Amino acid sequence: MPTSDSAVEQAESTRPELTERRGLRGWGVRHATTATSGFVGAVLITVFFAIGAWQRRWIADDGLIVLRTLRNLFAGNGPVFNAGERVEANTSTAWTYVLWFWAWVTGGQLEYVALWVALICSLLAVPLAMYGTARLYWPSLTARGGAVGISLLLPLGAIIYIALPPARDFATSGLENGLALLWVAGLWVLMLAWGRRGALTGPKTKRVVAADLTLAFVAGLAPLVRPELTILGGLALVLVFLAPQRWWLRIAIVVVAGALPVGYQIFRMGYYAVLVPNPAIAKDASGSKWKQGFIYLGNMFGPYTLLLPVILALVAAVWIIVGRRLRGKALDATPDPSAHDDSILDDVVPQGDSSLRGRWAAFTGGLQRPAVVVGVIVAAGFLDAVYWLHQGGDFMHARVLLVPLFIMLLPIIVVPLTLPAHVRDAFRRPSSEAASSKAARNRTRLAQWQLGGAVLMAGLWVTTLVWAINSHENMLPNAGIDIGRSGIVDERRFYVTNMGNENPVTAEDYLAYPRMRAMVEKINELHATGGVILPSANYDEWYVAQLPTKMPAGIKREVTVYFLNLGMTSMNAPLDVRVIDQMGLAYPVAAHTQRLEDGRIGHDKVLPTEWVIAESGAYPRRPVLPSYLDEDTVRQAQVALTCRQTQDRLASYKAEPWTLARFKSSLKQSFGFTSYRIQRNPEYEIERCGLPMPPRIHQR
Repeated sequence: MPTSDSAVEQAESTRPELTERRGLRGWGVRHATTATSGFVGAVLITVFFAIGAWQRRWIADDGLIVLRTLRNLFAGNGPVFNAGERVEANTSTAWTYVLWFWAWVTGGQLEYVALWVALICSLLAVPLAMYGTARLYWPSLTARGGAVGISLLLPLGAIIYIALPPARDFATSGLENGLALLWVAGLWVLMLAWGRRGALTGPKTKRVVAADLTLAFVAGLAPLVRPELTILGGLALVLVFLAPQRWWLRIAIVVVAGALPVGYQIFRMGYYAVLVPNPAIAKDASGSKWKQGFIYLGNMFGPYTLLLPVILALVAAVWIIVGRRLRGKALDATPDPSAHDDSILDDVVPQGDSSLRGRWAAFTGGLQRPAVVVGVIVAAGFLDAVYWLHQGGDFMHARVLLVPLFIMLLPIIVVPLTLPAHVRDAFRRPSSEAASSKAARNRTRLAQWQLGGAVLMAGLWVTTLVWAINSHENMLPNAGIDIGRSGIVDERRFYVTNMGNENPVTAEDYLAYPRMRAMVEKINELHATGGVILPSANYDEWYVAQLPTKMPAGIKREVTVYFLNLGMTSMNAPLDVRVIDQMGLAYPVAAHTQRLEDGRIGHDKVLPTEWVIAESGAYPRRPVLPSYLDEDTVRQAQVALTCRQTQDRLASYKAEPWTLARFKSSLKQSFGFTSYRIQRNPEYEIERCGLPMPPRIHQR
């Protein structure tokens, strides 16, 4: 007969570990010491992280990109980068709308909204993750009738993470790193709570069902936070889905997890006409650059001798696992039942019959355990890191490997240091009579293992702390001066050096960057007539490709800025100025070109300027055309843009208004447009499309 919810709740209340966590009345010295050490460690880590992040506060050029979309949202132009062009220029959908919400609530300056939201998310993520790991170890440290002794929870992985200068750099920066960390920490806490509920028997209470669905919802947010975090969110959902439960709850988990991301994906396909954000197309996120990926890994590890704390963390993790097993053997041989080690890390798998169905039931029945959760989380972090190595990393020093590192550090973000309940037992030589006592031998062995483990853990922690003190201000060689052949740069130090501003935050601060003030002046000069503004080698001047008196059909007269640094240009330009870039973050024509095999990582698309002259309707002939541009290439680009598939792609994001018919058409076309590529050389593109080659103006 099924048990009622009240009966199940009563059964839960009889479990020792659940009873202990429902109040402080049953706490003793061991509980208070462990909890206090964990709390103090979390406070100190958060304070030091906050100080370090605030000292290095800034908004990156890439961090300004999302703010242009917010400006368009508030202006009523929709979630676009340039008014009238349905292009998703931001990789993190969640970050866009989180910033939009807080900007709407506070009415604050967008740069400072981004700064504070990023900082608060980053600061909340670390203590939340520490809390989750503390809860992981709590039952095995406090619930065995004195057999464990006094335990301290010491920050280890947390020290490793906050000691890294790029971790403090990207705690602000205006990018979504902080949001990603907070999502990871929240999922970690929810997954561990789910794993601990695995020992419950009987039908699930309303509270447990709500907790499971909350976990499913949070895990389902993964692709909206960062597309590659789908690895972690997906594995978490698979784990929850396969665990034993009613069929209706499985359906509910799928619906709750998929409603928001699937709904947004349908919107993305119908609005932007592609399957992924435009930066994913621009950077060819499915590409393979293993060699560059390992260069990126070395670029992150080298300046900080990061391999040392990583090895220390691995030793700590191995000891936690081995030490618990050794202690468990000693406790199992002890006749005192109150001393049994009920560690939530134990690998107890339900036994069943040997048939295929029985083995499957045994497998799924053993999934809802903290040990499995830990394994899945660490595996997801590792796979996330491998994805970035395969992709080639990024041009920003350490940025994309920070979240995978944080994920893999979660199980040892705090570590237990346990002193034996009876330290003297570790040094006592049992008498001949006592030597015959198996319990006495086990107590001695247990005390020795615990004492040795405490010394080892203390040594690891002190060594990690010394490493952090000595490495927390290290930086890349020539940081801020030379990008280097690897293409990787300390982004913050680069802008700080080039602008002479230790904390560049606003778009106005970036006017000190070369060319920016001159760009603003040129925009004001051309605002009435329009034109294409192009960078020159002179930091105080820009070239201008003028527009003809009568514009070609279907092309509107406007000012276009064509420059690589998309954030600072777009935030210092009015919304009626079109801002596009060579690599295609906000410009689909560039994004859909073929990736350069030897291009700088993260900048693998470099569209020749002649394409922009042709696409914007600028006058294509000298002496009006800037002298460094080729008239024949402009004419070829004009012909190449008439390729049917390219015309369809242009219409998919430019055609106005956005109607239901256009939504349906884009929905169907999104599959093909995502993989659509054009040749960056207009002459080759003409051949690819089978178009007639225009006669040359200048014979070779």
